[in-house]
Formats: sequence, C-alpha cells, structure tokens
Amino acid sequence: MPKLYIETVGCQMNMLDSELVVASLRKEGYELVGTPREADTILFNTCSVRQHAEDKIYSALGRLKHAKKHNPKKIIGVLGCMAQKDQRLVFERAPYVDLVVGPGQLHQIPALLSEIAAGSGPRMEVSLDRAAGSRAEVERSFESYDPLRDHEMRPSPYQAFVRIMIGCDKFCTYCIVPKVRGPEQSRPAHQIEAEARQLAAEGCREITLLGQTVNSYKHTAGERTRRLSDLIALLHDIDGIDRIKFVTNFPKDMTDDLLAAVRDLPKCSHYLHVPAQSGSNAVLRRMKRGYTVEEYRDMLARVRDMIPDAAVTSDFIVGFCGETEEDFQASARLMREARFKNSFVFKYSERPGTKGAELLADDVPDDVKRRRNNELLAIQTEISEEDNQAFLGRQVEVLVEGKSKLNRGTSELPQLTGRTNCDRIVVFDGQERLVGQFLPVLVYDANAFTLFASIVTAHAGPEVYSLQAPHA
Repeated sequence: MPKLYIETVGCQMNMLDSELVVASLRKEGYELVGTPREADTILFNTCSVRQHAEDKIYSALGRLKHAKKHNPKKIIGVLGCMAQKDQRLVFERAPYVDLVVGPGQLHQIPALLSEIAAGSGPRMEVSLDRAAGSRAEVERSFESYDPLRDHEMRPSPYQAFVRIMIGCDKFCTYCIVPKVRGPEQSRPAHQIEAEARQLAAEGCREITLLGQTVNSYKHTAGERTRRLSDLIALLHDIDGIDRIKFVTNFPKDMTDDLLAAVRDLPKCSHYLHVPAQSGSNAVLRRMKRGYTVEEYRDMLARVRDMIPDAAVTSDFIVGFCGETEEDFQASARLMREARFKNSFVFKYSERPGTKGAELLADDVPDDVKRRRNNELLAIQTEISEEDNQAFLGRQVEVLVEGKSKLNRGTSELPQLTGRTNCDRIVVFDGQERLVGQFLPVLVYDANAFTLFASIVTAHAGPEVYSLQAPHA
C-alpha cells in the first residue's frame, strides 16, 4: 500500500483541494501518513498570495533533496496556485520534483502518479494562461469539480467546506488569484445541493460555502438564475445541516437579498467576512478595488441595519504602492469606526504577474510596513477585547469542534473548543463525546481572541437560560 504525505499552505480553497486529492488517492489504495519520512509520495499544496507562502514551500523542497537522492523512487509533487504560477520554474529550482499540477488539474493526480511510478519521468499539468485562448477555452482548462470527500482530512468531521465557484474576475492590482485560479465560474445549484446532502448523510452539521468572491455567485440554468441568497435558501432545507457560513465576500456584491437571507434563515451564521483592504480612496483606486470608502461604509450601515448582531471581519493591506501616512491613518480610522470582530492585516507583498508588479513601484520601506502592520493589529486587538467583554454573563450556543489546541482542561475533563453563530471561538471543559453537538455555554471570561465558558446543564435553573444571546 503506497504511503502519502500532504502538506497544505494557504486558504480554505487549498484545504478543500487537499481533501479532494486525498480522497481520490485513498480510492487508489494510498494510506495517509503523518511525516514526509514515512511517505512514498510527498505532495505540497501551495499558495501564491504572499511571498512568504512560496518561500516556505521552496524551503521544504530543499530539505527533501537528500531524501530523494537516497530514495529515487520517492515521488515529490507541487500542487495548486504556486504550481500554476511558476510551472517549469519549480523543476528549475528543484530538479528532483516529479510532479507540477495546477488547481484545475487536481483530478488528474492519481493517473499522473501511476505514470511517474511506471517510469514516465517528471510530469506537468497546468491550465491555460488567461490570454492563451478564448474565455470558454480558458474556463475549461480550469474547471475541475470532484465530489469525493474525506472527513479525515477535515479539522472536524462535523464541518466541511463546499466550493460553490472557482476563479475571479475582479483583477485587483495586488492579487495573483485571477491568474492562478482562472476565470470566475459558478457551479450549478443542483451539484452543490447534492454534495451538501452527501455531507449531511456523513454526519456533517456545518458547511462553509467557498468562493474567491463568494457573494458574486450566479448560475443560470434554463430560464432560472440563482444568486447566493437563492442557493442558501435551497441548502437551508437539508436535514442534518444546522449551520451555513460563506466566505469571502466582495463589498460591492453585498446585496440586500443576501443580507435578508442571513437575517431570516435560522441556519445562517451571523458572520460576514468582507475585506476592506484600505481606508483610503487613493489606495483603493490603485488597488482597483472598484468601490470607495464611502461605499464600503454604506455597505456596513446596511449590514448593521438589517442584521444588528452580525459579526463583520475584514482584511487590510498596509504598505501598498504609494501609501502615505495619511492613507494609513485613514485605514486606522475605518478600523476604529467599523469595530470589526477581527481583521487580518498583511504587509504588501509584490506578486510577479500582477498589474501592481508591472505598473506600480513597491515604494514603502519594509520597516514602515512592519510598523503600520503592528499598529493596525494593536487597534484591532483592543476593539476585539472590548467587544468580547460584552459577552460576559451571556449564554451562547456553540458547535463543539474538538479538543482545544492548548487543552488546559481539568484532570477529569479536557478543554474543548467551539464556535458561536457569529464565529467567536469559545473554550470550555467537557467530555469528548460532546464533539459534534450544539451546546449552550455560559461565558465567564474573555480576551481579544477567545471566550471562556462553562457548559449549561439542566439543573442550572431558568435564570441561566434567561441570559441567552440568540445570535452570539
């Protein structure tokens, strides 16, 4: 039985891709192992959004040079976004790599590995460049949907990602995703529904719908066009699925019908990730984001009006080309005003192949980027801690995901972790048999990142239940 090791870097899309790859290889008799040393086949599923992610993979490949020399039959493969972007450069930098496969060709991996094992030599399968053919031809070269699932590859068998679309047509000047993931394509609703029903039958209770700009979802079949709000309503009726999330949203596509679906459908999580990227209109124009700060604020106002308890999170890039101190302070003001539940803050990393790298100078010094990054993180941490304090004494419902990574439970009980309806992390002591259940817990402490709670039991009395925050 061949042994497989896979390492995944990057976003939820990559995590889902790895799950599908493992499922297809298990079908061929592969056994998943925990270290490269044990494996006959080593696969790296890669990310190209930031340079650090690529450097990590090339460093890992460098460490395998001697292992390959010692055992030439060991197969080493690079999958995903970096494979699509760098293509033959991977072989040039690591000549002992056997396989380079883009995200649109992952379904070919079992056959490619068989060919390599039979002596075919190195193989590369990638999608067309976006300028290398008609849109239809390029779309076909990226389209790869595989319904095979493997719950052992997921952090929890009770939670799963479901891809509802691939690719992106926004072409933000800093972003490599449209190049490595291809044109925007939405999956037919019936395929998504069938996959969600399969997951429910396997015991999954929470699904997260994935798309590069997930709220841009739009699929036409016959005379009917479904948007994301329609898709959520369809999935909402599936027995066994008890919570629905979706990421990542594009600000201009946050329509009222979608917000109404989140408000009115009980299974919808009151959690919206809507990257702002900058609080400066000048920077947003150079990023080609397609909206102004004023439009972003208007979108937030609609969210707060329609879903008052919604938890909104964001992304910010600091040190983008030409960002002045005034531009940065505008981002800081937006963060303070919006009071995001949390924000992911990144230093700008120039990506070859983007319009930003081609047309704009990366002119903000690294020490300035680092300082701005730390300042925004400090602002967000202060906001998160203040807002989490409001949960003290409240009862919230969590889906129990498993043991806490820190596992600081009592000697009798392990520490478990779960998330609320608005995606706040909660830790509490409890029996492992509770994993996969929805439970009421009472919050007694909080910091910027975590709520600390205890399980509410039937004998706790009605006064505890009266503290419930329904959409926490």
